[in-house]
Amino acid sequence: MIKRFQIHMFLLVLIAGTAFAQSALNNDSITKMAKAGLGDDVIVSMIKGQPGNYSIDPDAVIQLKSAGLSERIIAAMVEKNSVSSVPSPIPVAPPAKAALPVDEVGVYFKDKNEKWVEILPEVVNWKTGGFLKAMATDGIVKGDVNGHVEGKTSRNSLNTPLDFLIYAPEGVAITEYQLLRLHESGNSREFRSVTGGIIHASGGAKRDEFEFEGKKIAPRMYEIVLGDGVKKGDYGFLPPGAMSSSNMASAGKIYSFHVNE
Repeated sequence: MIKRFQIHMFLLVLIAGTAFAQSALNNDSITKMAKAGLGDDVIVSMIKGQPGNYSIDPDAVIQLKSAGLSERIIAAMVEKNSVSSVPSPIPVAPPAKAALPVDEVGVYFKDKNEKWVEILPEVVNWKTGGFLKAMATDGIVKGDVNGHVEGKTSRNSLNTPLDFLIYAPEGVAITEYQLLRLHESGNSREFRSVTGGIIHASGGAKRDEFEFEGKKIAPRMYEIVLGDGVKKGDYGFLPPGAMSSSNMASAGKIYSFHVNE
């Protein structure tokens, strides 16, 4: 007798599941299952496991109770309807990284079209007054270490105000760069880099050094704006490590530009 009852209940569950699997469960389908004799455990399991769209306003709940549904079944319908009514969160895309103005280490100037143009470096040959007395020019003191750049003037001719961008190598600060005034010397340009004949890494080109401030706009990237205080002539950004105190015969580099009137 018990075995026959179990088979009967299995058939009822199978028939009910097949009948209601085609569409979402609702108040009528739950009421029909309850009247068909399905137990609370079976109906609650189907409510939790299948899509459902239930009416759970006060009048509808009273009607369900009057139809013989237990409070457990009605509570499961209310809970399922509450979960289904919560909208899925809209995925938020992570903020896009701002595009950098340039992608290679170097020195750049802003042209009239507001675009950054790379300044190609020029070779610097280092000389000392003691070794090259004949090359000494007005203001270059014997014993000083001086930079020598070929060419009477820079090929980068710019108008004020001047806007530069320096993308420094890893581990290099903007304060390690020097902005220097270049002096014409025949068909070349010269600048003083260390005074008093003392060669050391921290020595500054005080006579020819032009002070500037770099505004950090991104990691290792600095913008330098030079106003009307810059006079006509040639200038250059000298990067750190351009001069080797241990080998003054080695060549360095400088990023030069010419300021027009």
